[in-house]
Amino acid sequence: MVDYVNIFMARLQAKNPGETEFHQAVQEVVESLSLVLDRHPEYRSAKILERMVEPERIITFRVPWMDDQGEIQVNRGFRIEMNSAIGPYKGGLRFRDNVDLGVLKFLAFEQVFKNSLTTLPMGGGKGGSDFDPKGKSDLEVMKFCQSFMTELCRHIGQFTDVPAGDIGVGGREIGFMFGQYKRVRNEFVGVLTGKGLNWGGSLIRPEATGYGAVYFAAEMLATRNETLDGKTCLVSGSGNVAQYAVEKILDLGGKVVTLSDSSGYVYDEAGIDREKLAFVMELKNVKRGRIKEYADKYSSAQFIPVDPAKGFNPLWDHKADCAFPSATQNEVNEQDAKNLLKNGVYVVSEGANMPTVPAGVTLFVSEKILYGPGKAANAGGVATSGLEMSQNSLRLNWTREEVDARLHGIMKAIHRQCVEAADTYGMKGNYVAGANIAGFTKVVDAMMDQGVV
Repeated sequence: MVDYVNIFMARLQAKNPGETEFHQAVQEVVESLSLVLDRHPEYRSAKILERMVEPERIITFRVPWMDDQGEIQVNRGFRIEMNSAIGPYKGGLRFRDNVDLGVLKFLAFEQVFKNSLTTLPMGGGKGGSDFDPKGKSDLEVMKFCQSFMTELCRHIGQFTDVPAGDIGVGGREIGFMFGQYKRVRNEFVGVLTGKGLNWGGSLIRPEATGYGAVYFAAEMLATRNETLDGKTCLVSGSGNVAQYAVEKILDLGGKVVTLSDSSGYVYDEAGIDREKLAFVMELKNVKRGRIKEYADKYSSAQFIPVDPAKGFNPLWDHKADCAFPSATQNEVNEQDAKNLLKNGVYVVSEGANMPTVPAGVTLFVSEKILYGPGKAANAGGVATSGLEMSQNSLRLNWTREEVDARLHGIMKAIHRQCVEAADTYGMKGNYVAGANIAGFTKVVDAMMDQGVV
């Protein structure tokens, strides 16, 4: 089986050169599946893995728009429609200057497994553009979004592909894109999720990824008869995921001492309480400011700027019990993982997609800490997107309490699937293997039923 994995990965890398994030995501999954492939040789003969890593469709397109100075700008748009075996493609749109095919293929591949784990009928996809909304006016963002959707609307639909937000794509961007879709296609349907509440959105959707990561951590702790009450937590990022992870940690009695953005991070030993969290939400969601302003306002906090020369992120080098990486991929390197373990962290629940490098994942698994990988721990966001799709189809709006209860139930179900899959294949407590195996088997069984397509 080792030979099969090595040959498979060598072919994948040769066929997809330079796409390091995609290679990393596939390697982690394939290594977890060796026992499954041993027990099910029919999966190998049906070339299931070879089919799963090849997107069903890749769409790239030009996005021209005019900035406030009257200059024409040109960006590139993408949509990766990865796998539709269990439902229409579902996954976010990312607007960031480092977006390329390798990043989006990794995200789309992870999305297939994540969506499978939610128990909802959703396939996997991902998309976006190398456009960065930072520093752009609302008018410039609107012009870009309208140009982007003018082309994308040809390829998506409520029964085909339902995008959502991601990094750089929040309520503002979703609104501009939905408006353009409606204008071009002349239909009001649930073609995007993350919509405003008064035009088809769902309560709890902005909170869902952060809430879900905390619910998953609580489920992991429950296996040791513990709770989050009194636990000190490190959280990275300061966007939606981080903000609502902090909110739910506070609800469950925990204490959060860090938040970050691309400029650096703040450490507040006194803890980020609800008043301070409200300031962060205003700062980031309305003023679109930098996290340094938090330290300027609160004397209990210190701001530590990014220092690439260090080779590690000091945010992860504080005494704590739990960590919630909620910023971006590969933000936790091997030294960061060592620092977390050294400082007493024994719960890691990933709010971001693949935030830990492979060497860090290996450390967490070998030390047998409670480590919830992103495809399981942060599935709350897409799960609630699925609930938004259900509400759109039913022409109903559920209450906040009902959506939150369904989200909590889905996170419990995801945790249960991970535990049971790991136990079935003799890897008790290994949430990485459990998430990969549980997500894989549901999709693969559907692919086997549907023939060679």
